[in-house]
Amino acid sequence: MGKVKIKKSDIWIDMTPMSDVMTLLLTFFMLTSTFVKNEPVKVNTPGSVSEIKVPENGVLTILVSPEKDAAGKPTGEGQVFLSIDNTDQLGAALDDMANRFGVTLNGAQIKAFRTESTFGVPMSELPSYLSMSSENRAKTLKTKGVPLDSIDGGMSEFQQWVDAARTVNENIKIALKADGKTPYKTVKKVMNELQDMDESHYYMITQLKKEGE
Repeated sequence: MGKVKIKKSDIWIDMTPMSDVMTLLLTFFMLTSTFVKNEPVKVNTPGSVSEIKVPENGVLTILVSPEKDAAGKPTGEGQVFLSIDNTDQLGAALDDMANRFGVTLNGAQIKAFRTESTFGVPMSELPSYLSMSSENRAKTLKTKGVPLDSIDGGMSEFQQWVDAARTVNENIKIALKADGKTPYKTVKKVMNELQDMDESHYYMITQLKKEGE
């Protein structure tokens, strides 16, 4: 008896709708995602029940490092670093500060600065710092910080950076980010610097925690 042949039929699935959905999802995540900045020091922010969110754009972030790292090794007096999320405004603030301090930077140095996610080197050392390789800049930055000492009884470099950022964008928001173990006196010094400039409205970056924790 001969074998019965079963007719085979090909199954065709239209994957066009699936590819459309994947493209939409990919576009959504690309447009809504925010990238974590490469910060020179690790900062563990304190917990808070406040749900007020820091704006995603137009922000000058002030990063205050802990005086000791995770291993308990002293890192300094709580260095201060800054970051401006808008590259054009960052470049304009640099031009302003270079004019104030009479610092001359070439095209390569300016380009290197605009690629920095966080900066914090005294203006007098900025040209030599920006001439370093990216690897050496990352190592050197950890040992520096924006000076908080006043210059000839006037504004400190920190205050002048804040003033330059405000000049470039009068609506810029200020956010203060400090480690949970940073001594209050260090944070207070930064707050006093802002207060002396009549900058009394700023965000405190914290970790959200539930009430009762």
